[in-house]
Amino acid sequence: MADFTMHRLWMIFAQAVTISVAILFVISTLKPEWIGERQTMPAVTIQEATQSASAQSGRPVSSYSEAARQALPSVVHIFTSKEVKAQRHPFSDDPLFRHFFGDRLENRPQQRASGLGSGVIVSPEGYVLTNNHVIEAADEIEVALNDGRKLPARIVGRDPESDLAVLQIKADGKLHAITFAAPDPLQVGDVVLAIGNPFGVGQTVTMGIVSALGRTHLGINTFEDFIQTDAAINPGNSGGALIDAAGHLVGINAAIYSRSGGSLGIGFAIPVSLARSVMEQIIQNGSVTRGWIGVEVQAITPDLAESFSMPSADGTLISGVMRGSPADRAGVRPGDVLIAVEGRKVNDPQAMLEAIAAQPPGRLAVFELRRGKEKLELKVEIGRRPALSRGD
Repeated sequence: MADFTMHRLWMIFAQAVTISVAILFVISTLKPEWIGERQTMPAVTIQEATQSASAQSGRPVSSYSEAARQALPSVVHIFTSKEVKAQRHPFSDDPLFRHFFGDRLENRPQQRASGLGSGVIVSPEGYVLTNNHVIEAADEIEVALNDGRKLPARIVGRDPESDLAVLQIKADGKLHAITFAAPDPLQVGDVVLAIGNPFGVGQTVTMGIVSALGRTHLGINTFEDFIQTDAAINPGNSGGALIDAAGHLVGINAAIYSRSGGSLGIGFAIPVSLARSVMEQIIQNGSVTRGWIGVEVQAITPDLAESFSMPSADGTLISGVMRGSPADRAGVRPGDVLIAVEGRKVNDPQAMLEAIAAQPPGRLAVFELRRGKEKLELKVEIGRRPALSRGD
């Protein structure tokens, strides 16, 4: 009898403990505040950790609204128009036709072609940086500001070889100039925003990353050093701003690679370092001055180096020298290989073009050459590069 009673008491105790544990579990799950505050490890998600890092760097990645807010007032829409002669009627020279219609066909009103693009206000004085192809051959230029004002613009100067141009507008109110990015170089993978007026729909911001840097040999401009980005750039974006995550100008949108006319994720922008140099020269002098020596050049391929028994494929082959040019006067000959200009190595024609163009006209620059197996140095007095010169 005693054993039965003990067994019964043990079963009641076990059931009570089980029920108590179950109740405690339910309460701790659904109403933890009933049993006091629990001590738990802080939960940090990837997004929160990223936001914390970005907060320390001052560059949020969850939203770029602040960057856009800073840059949008500086980006303008550019509307151009030019007079186009009406096409001559095919029968205008026919005597019978002219007998009935006289000169009325010759006096038809002129047509006007219009275009659109974008630009960036770069100073409170009203200077606007844009692409040369946006305003090329325009008779009238009108700039529409972010606040709705429309102002006539004049061309300060153009540089077709870098596809840049500077306009100026006069406004009664304050103009919001963009902030240029620090000279620290961009890196592949950095986030960038493209701002412009694609297809004339209105001011638009697109986001992407820097896909590549230093793109050359694209055949777009004479002087190329493009930023490649996958931020959507479409017709009408040309001349607009490419900004970083802090809202600072890093480039001027210039071109796209497309087979359909729309964005395929390959856009090109002129880096701000080049744009600023060209802009400052245009504002100061009305044009851009570059060095020139009057030679034709050719890339040295391994096959070419082997066929001419060159010791290496380094440098750039001078295939022609213009008579009476600075290079001719200094003794440069066809067949010479240019290795360096003022200590700056030149490994291809584009590098040579840029090295010579960077020299101020009138300067005696030291050219390192290889003539056959002999190395020599020549001092060449740099000349002024003619407009749209195809040689160096």
